Amino acid sequence: MLQYLEERFAGKRAALRVVSTMLRLGIRVDGKGRLYCDAIELAPAKMGRALGVDRRVVIETAREIAIDPKLFAIFSSLFPISNVSRAAKHFGHDVIEIDADPNTVGLTAKVTAVLAKYKVGIRQIITDDPDLYPEPKMMVVVQGKLPRKAAEGLRALHVQAISFK
Repeated sequence: MLQYLEERFAGKRAALRVVSTMLRLGIRVDGKGRLYCDAIELAPAKMGRALGVDRRVVIETAREIAIDPKLFAIFSSLFPISNVSRAAKHFGHDVIEIDADPNTVGLTAKVTAVLAKYKVGIRQIITDDPDLYPEPKMMVVVQGKLPRKAAEGLRALHVQAISFK
């Protein structure tokens, strides 16, 4: 997908910034080129200001998406998801952050197997798409505090980097 976006918006760096941000954040486009975060309509001027681009770039990018059948099929279906990993400590939960090779097969299964072995409940797992994030991470929010034995079991998986927050 990212390759298609790069080709479609070749020579339009600001538009590519807009469209890749929309994809990462789950910002939806309707048939008229309006932008939405779920059911909330977003102001192109505010989005442009946040991204450091002119509002007209945001408007034109959304319109281009609306008339491109392939892009519209994707961007009209996007939905934002809450990532509670930064706020987890305020809920009394711990977070496991894992940097791993995005081509690793079965990492989620291995992590969840270790957590299940120590009867650790999982509140949320979010894994970054390596095409959208230059340094993808897997964030696992666990119920309550992570037991020491579970942390040791996770370290034994030998992933590139693992941290506990």
